[in-house]
Amino acid sequence: MQVGRNTVVSLKVELHDAQNEPLAAPDQLSYLHGGYGQLFERLEQAIEGKQPGDHVQVQLEPEDAFGEYDADLLRVEKAERYGEGVAVGMEIEEDETIYRVTDVAGGSVVLDANHPLAGMALRFSVVILSVRAASQDELSRAVSLP
Repeated sequence: MQVGRNTVVSLKVELHDAQNEPLAAPDQLSYLHGGYGQLFERLEQAIEGKQPGDHVQVQLEPEDAFGEYDADLLRVEKAERYGEGVAVGMEIEEDETIYRVTDVAGGSVVLDANHPLAGMALRFSVVILSVRAASQDELSRAVSLP
C-alpha cells in the first residue's frame, strides 16, 4: 500500500541540523496522513506515494518547520520572581505562553518562548515502516486543516 490520504503511516525518523549534526535520537512515530497537521506539510508531501521500505530525505527551512527565531519572544526577568529553584531548562507558563529558562545569571532569568528548533533548517531522514488504511474511528477523531 502507498502513502496517501487517510492512511496511517509508521516511520523511523532521524533529525539533523543543516550541518548534519544529530538533533535527536532516531525515533519511530505513526500519524494519519492527509493534511491533518500531524506532520510538517513539506515532509508529508515528500512521503506522499511512498511505500514500506522507501527512504526519504528532505530539508525543511525554518519557515516550513518551527518558524524563524523571534527576538520579541525573549524576556529577562528578576530571578527572585521565580524562587530559588529556577534553573536552565525549566518551563514557566505566564499569560498562556510557555517559556523555557535559557539562562540564570546575575540575579536575572532569561525566558524564551521560541521553539528550541526555531530558526533552524532541519534535515529529516525517514524510512517508511508500514502503511495501512485508517479506521473510521481514527478518521472521525481527526480534523483536517484548511
